[in-house]
Amino acid sequence: MPLDEALARVIQGFGPVTGVEAVPLPDSLGRILAEPVTAPVDVPPAAVSAMDGYAYATPVAPESPLRLPVVGRVPAGARFEGSVRPGEAVRIFTGAPVPAGVDTIAMQEDCRAEDGAVVVLHPPERGANIRPAGEDMTAGSVVLEAGRRLRAQEVGLAAAVGRGSLSVRQRLRVVLFSTGDELREPGGAKPDHAIYDANRYTIGAQLAALGAEVRDLGILADKAAVVRAALEDAAGTTDLIVTSGGVSVGEEDHVKAAVNALGSVDLWKLAIKPGKPLALGQVRGTAFLGLPGNPVSAMVTFMLVGRPLVLRLMGAESVQAPRCLVVAGFDFAKKPGRREFLRARLEIGADGRPVARKFPIDSSGVLTSMVEADGLVDMPAEAGAIREGDMVAFLPFTGLFG
Repeated sequence: MPLDEALARVIQGFGPVTGVEAVPLPDSLGRILAEPVTAPVDVPPAAVSAMDGYAYATPVAPESPLRLPVVGRVPAGARFEGSVRPGEAVRIFTGAPVPAGVDTIAMQEDCRAEDGAVVVLHPPERGANIRPAGEDMTAGSVVLEAGRRLRAQEVGLAAAVGRGSLSVRQRLRVVLFSTGDELREPGGAKPDHAIYDANRYTIGAQLAALGAEVRDLGILADKAAVVRAALEDAAGTTDLIVTSGGVSVGEEDHVKAAVNALGSVDLWKLAIKPGKPLALGQVRGTAFLGLPGNPVSAMVTFMLVGRPLVLRLMGAESVQAPRCLVVAGFDFAKKPGRREFLRARLEIGADGRPVARKFPIDSSGVLTSMVEADGLVDMPAEAGAIREGDMVAFLPFTGLFG
């Protein structure tokens, strides 16, 4: 199945499964907003100064330089009583309310104070350096829509309209396990023929970065009965089941068969590289995501399909991963038909543009490539080659991990 079709299925077929709770504003970072936030007041609530400087009414026939007596001082948090008359000025600071009678503020860098007066060396245009009431937000307007994932700037915006808490979606509960008799737990001894299980740790870290609560069942034996029992126990007690390995076509790959027996696999095999074997479905009504066993394939498929799935289950409206165009700093050829995601790091070229340098090894078992890379070059299915100097789509890891 093409990746875009799989993503359409995720967006259309999955929605929020978590409840709603109110959390203090500092605890809302990374959560999904459950209800819109409306501004109860204008921000700023009154016209304020955008600069430290001098406030005055622009003369009918302005002179340059302009000399005005200073009749007051207005710091932030105070207000000037009365009105500033034509031909007068007040000392004003950033964020202070603009006094009545004032229509212009000159920056202090363009002024010189002398003997109770100010000389405006370079008078600005009328209206300069004044932020009008409601410039940022107006009372009654929706400033944050439900379904938005809260970053630092959204948390700050909520604070700016006076919110001390927010209504957010509860954290997604995820059961995670790996399958494979060749796997061993990191930190312990292993025979030469075994490998340490990295996938649960990379996938678990990606889930945690998205704000999920992970219950790790560890490594399960390659036995159909063991896998089926684990899936059956998890269903109904969690919001999502994520597995690594066991979804390919080998005789010891039992996960896909167990899911089909207990529910359904609605998607199997993606037309991408790395990460062809991928299972998406449900177990007794609980969402299921089966990732490949190769470590790079597991990470990439989680980024491309698992991340959108988790965000949808948590109630997010937008699941689009950020991307940008960069210059290819390599040549690469493939057979048309499968979309490929190439691991690459970014450098700044001689002309100042970002250049993608492809990691030299394409194997889906080379986890060091994910450490050395800054993101993925998205090579369309129909493309047969990339030439050095071509503009290519790039998905930065900074946007795929959170």
